[in-house]
Amino acid sequence: MTTRSAAVPGAASSPYAIAPKRLRLLLVLAGLSGVSPLATDMYVAALPDLARSLGTDASGAQLSLTSFLVGIIAGQLALGPLSDAVGRRPVLIGGSVLFAGFSLVCALAPTVAVLNSARVGQGVAGAAGIVVSRAVVTDLFDDRELPTVFSRLGAIGAMAPVLAPLAGGALLLLVPWRYVFAVLALMGVLLAAGVWRWIPESHPPDARLTGGLAPSLRAIGRTAGQPIVLAPVVALACGGAAVFAYIAGTTFVFQDIYHLSPALSSLVYGVNALGNMSGSLAYGHLTRHRSPEDLLIISGALATAGAVALLLLQTTTGSNMPLTWLCLLITISAFGLFFPAVITIAQSRGRAAPGATSALLGGGQFLLGAAASPVVGLFGTQSPAPMAAVMAVALTLGTLAAIATKRTYGH
Repeated sequence: MTTRSAAVPGAASSPYAIAPKRLRLLLVLAGLSGVSPLATDMYVAALPDLARSLGTDASGAQLSLTSFLVGIIAGQLALGPLSDAVGRRPVLIGGSVLFAGFSLVCALAPTVAVLNSARVGQGVAGAAGIVVSRAVVTDLFDDRELPTVFSRLGAIGAMAPVLAPLAGGALLLLVPWRYVFAVLALMGVLLAAGVWRWIPESHPPDARLTGGLAPSLRAIGRTAGQPIVLAPVVALACGGAAVFAYIAGTTFVFQDIYHLSPALSSLVYGVNALGNMSGSLAYGHLTRHRSPEDLLIISGALATAGAVALLLLQTTTGSNMPLTWLCLLITISAFGLFFPAVITIAQSRGRAAPGATSALLGGGQFLLGAAASPVVGLFGTQSPAPMAAVMAVALTLGTLAAIATKRTYGH
C-alpha cells in the first residue's frame, strides 16, 4: 500500500485530529452509511400490514425489499464514479434529499406498484451515503489512520441491525407502517443538513476526473482491472454473500427450528450484532500489531471455521440451539474484523479513484449477497445446514481471496 504524506488531512495538523470535529464527521458518515439498512430493517415487521393495506399478497410486499436492493446496487455503481467527477458533497447532499423525497412517496404510496417504484429510487439515493462515505474517508485520512476510522464506522454501523428492528417495532406499536417511511424521510433531511454543515468537499476540482460521467464509469473498469484492488473486492463480495445467507436463514433457524419467540430470536440476533461491533472496535487496535492483510486472512479463517463447524455438527451428530448460536456468534464476530480490514485495503490501494473503488466494493457485496439469499431457502429451512453450507462455501472463497489479497501486496 502507498502511504500519503503527513500533510494530508487526518494528520496531526488536520482539523479532523480534533476530537469534536472528527466525532461530528464520523457520526454523519455513519448515518449516511446506516440509513439504507434502516430503510429495510425498520419496516420488515410491517410487511403483512403493508400487504393488506395495499391490496397485495406477501410476495408483492416482499418485492419492495428486492426493489430497494436493486436500487442500492445500481446506485453504488453509478454514484461512486460520479463523485470522482463532480465531487463528494453534491452527490451526498443530492442523495440525502432524494432519499427523503422517495421515502415520502413510499409513505404516501396508493398502490404497491408505486411503492416498489419509489423503493428503487430510495435505494439509488440511499446508495450515495454508502458509497461516497467510504470515498470521503479515503480522501481525508492517510493510510495510518484508515484502519482506525473504518473500524469506528464499522462499529457504529453494526448497531443498525440491533436498533432498527427495535425502533421499527416500537414505532409500529403506535402508528401504521406509513409512518416508518415518514421517519426515514426526516432522517434524509437531517443527513442532508449534516452534510451541508459538517462534511467538507474532500475531492478538490484539480483531483477530479474530467469529461463527465462516461469517463467516470470507465474508471470502474480500469480499477477492476487492477489485481491489487480486485482481490479485496472479491473477498468482500464473498463475505457479503455469507452475511446475506445469515440474514436470510437466521430467523427461520431460531424461530421455526428451535422455537424461540420473536423477542428471544431478536435477542440472539442482537448479541451477534454486538459481537460484530466488538470485532470492529478490536480491528482498530489490532492494526497496531498486524497488517490489515494479515487480519483479513485471520478473520476470514475464523469466520469460515464457525460456519464449517456448524455444518459438520448438523451433518453428523446434529446441533442444539446453544451450539448453533455459538458457531454463528464466532462467525459474525469475525466479520467485525473482516469488513473494515477489506475496506481499508481496497480503498487504500484504489486511491486513484476512491469513488470507483467504493462502487466496486458495494456493488459486489450487494450483488453476490442478493444471489446468495434465495439459495438458503431453495435447500429448505428445516435445518440450519443449508444456511451453514452457503456461508461455509462463501467464506472459504472469501478466505482464498484474502490470501490472494496478501499475495498482491506491494505489486
